[in-house]
Amino acid sequence: MDGKPQDQSARTLAQLEAEITELAGHLNAAQHRWLVLIAEFDRRNGWAEAGCLSCAHWLNFKCGIALGAAREKVRVAHALEQLPKISAAMSRGELSYSKVRALTRIACPETEDTLLMIALHGTAHHVERIVQQFRRAKEAEELSREAQQYAGRCFSYFHDSDGSLVLKARLPADVGALVIKALDAAVNEMHAPDVPAETGSGRHAGADSSDRPSWAVQRADALGVLAESFLKHGAQSLSGGERQQIIVHVDATTLRDGTAGRCEIEHGPSLPAETARRLACDSAVVRLLEDKDGEPLNVGRRTRSIPPALRRALQARDRGCRFPGCTHTRFVDAHHVQHWAQGGETRASNLVLLCRRHHRFVHEGGVQIQVLDDGAFRFVKPDGQTLDSVPPQRPSAWTQLAIQHEQAGLTVHPGTAVTRWSGESVDYGLAVGVLLAAAKRGVPAATAHGDEVPAETRHSPLPPRTLPVVHAPLS
Repeated sequence: MDGKPQDQSARTLAQLEAEITELAGHLNAAQHRWLVLIAEFDRRNGWAEAGCLSCAHWLNFKCGIALGAAREKVRVAHALEQLPKISAAMSRGELSYSKVRALTRIACPETEDTLLMIALHGTAHHVERIVQQFRRAKEAEELSREAQQYAGRCFSYFHDSDGSLVLKARLPADVGALVIKALDAAVNEMHAPDVPAETGSGRHAGADSSDRPSWAVQRADALGVLAESFLKHGAQSLSGGERQQIIVHVDATTLRDGTAGRCEIEHGPSLPAETARRLACDSAVVRLLEDKDGEPLNVGRRTRSIPPALRRALQARDRGCRFPGCTHTRFVDAHHVQHWAQGGETRASNLVLLCRRHHRFVHEGGVQIQVLDDGAFRFVKPDGQTLDSVPPQRPSAWTQLAIQHEQAGLTVHPGTAVTRWSGESVDYGLAVGVLLAAAKRGVPAATAHGDEVPAETRHSPLPPRTLPVVHAPLS
């Protein structure tokens, strides 16, 4: 166990199995410690120092974890604080993260004991199935049919391997009927036969029905028509356009140098010069020449700071906010690295896309952006800290985990993380029933049926009473 690469072919299967399961226990314990640190880091808002949106965004940036998985890590980290027994079992290496992640979705003080027993003596599959069925049972108990439909509404999409867009929606019945009615109306409008009115038939004689696309194809075409119709007729009333425009009056010298001068929202309060610069980064500009009494002498044409063609080029290059760790791809502004009011050019090399939050953070937070030789951007905080690089990780052998755990008095052996299931069938219905009864009465679920889980059974190969058993094949 010196951490050096070894030829494993000479080792017996029993030796390999023992080391794999022992290392799994160490990884479980280390994962628990990591989650404890994440909970504390999030509680102190440590991620805000790097300008990140949340602790999950910080994990995505610093630790290379996908955003969805990072959010789950943060959720589990905080949930463990309310579940001391499950937390302790994971700290000893007895529970994997997969099991704990599932348990924390439903566990409460009343059900913690039984859920811990199930997790120790069942596989991750058993735990997932019981959690899934328990949640369904609770939802059915708490929600009416209509409320379930409303609570379960969702819409998602993804691009298939051939580039096609695949849509998936779950809608309440009344909304679904409305969508179908709109699709059918669009289908009828698209495929209305062009025949004289006197024929009196919806289909002209001699028409070959094989030429007509299937309903599935027609509805797909109709969906595109609905989208086009909304974009043409509905966007003006929803987008607001000019109605939502903010007009700011600012002196040229104030905008350029930040000196005292006029800088205010029309019919509103004054603004800091830096805020005006942020708004002017990506906005329409009208240059107004006034005399000493404030009377307009000349009004220039309204121009866009960022021409449409240049914006398209920026979107193709940056593909969203370029601030380190940010994942936003929509609602982004084009930021001038050197502001145009200070002589900066409006060209791609002097522009970078930032989301609204980070655009504000750069301007009002005093963050400087440096353009590097390779075209990359470096973000520098006022204290000199750079936000574009991840600190190098110190290399260490995996055996260091075992040493650290031994020093902390934690005993991890090849059987610590091994599931204590011996192949018996599982009665998921009985397990869910016990949990529901305990949750309703507010008593610990492990004792709801008179079962005790003594501390000395935690390391026994089989529990005094195993999982609920029926004579049915395990699925």
